Amino acid sequence: MGSWLVPWGVPGAGATVLVCLPQAGAGCRQYRGWRAHLDVGAVIGVQLPGREERWNDPPADRFDQVVEVVVTELAAMVADDVHLVIYGHSFGGLIGYELARAWGRRRGRWPAAVVVAACRPPALWVGAGRGLVDDETELAALLGARGLDPKLLDEDSRADLIEILRLDARLSLSYRPGDGVTVPCRLEAWGGIGDETVTSGQLDGWSGYTTGPFRRRDLPGGHTFHSTSAGPALAALRDLLGTVASPHGPAGCRRVDPIV
Repeated sequence: MGSWLVPWGVPGAGATVLVCLPQAGAGCRQYRGWRAHLDVGAVIGVQLPGREERWNDPPADRFDQVVEVVVTELAAMVADDVHLVIYGHSFGGLIGYELARAWGRRRGRWPAAVVVAACRPPALWVGAGRGLVDDETELAALLGARGLDPKLLDEDSRADLIEILRLDARLSLSYRPGDGVTVPCRLEAWGGIGDETVTSGQLDGWSGYTTGPFRRRDLPGGHTFHSTSAGPALAALRDLLGTVASPHGPAGCRRVDPIV
């Protein structure tokens, strides 16, 4: 069994650490170049089984177990006083949000910020993956939202991609929002301009999931704006990191400046 975390850089004491969770069906190595563009000690990718170097690992089948394994490995990897920022894209945003909640419960301090990108709020995930499991039309629409035409993929590549997407869809079906779902830290919901998968109204719905500052951002590039138009996404991250990683305040969410 491979590690669930792939670090780039050294997550030393007092450092800002960016944890990145990819969209359904994808691996985390798409984030390996981000550290060169960001003022962080480390970027840590979350690698679910069944993709990239974990291709042969058995798939996860329970959402809560995924969160528990990731938070346990992360707690062993980073120091107590890091400025933790979580970025999750699409299905990765849902995992990232629950990771933030689990981190707060375990460590007694919260991430400095959580970014949920191209991601519906938790209540809208319940049962939402069933269509990807059962419906070829919905699956083709998701691939189209990512700029992938299934007809242009060779048979083996298409089969592999569909299998991973369906594994993640089945995993999402085990998700149940818990009680007290708000987090007391900065939460940002980012959307891709023209995204037909996640609407602006759905992103606005994240405002009810934090008692801390909330901000919406719209970025060019559609549903997968972090890869199709990485420049604006990285600029938004630099802006966010400059806000939360203040040398004048302690790590976590005990000091968060309001967004104006």
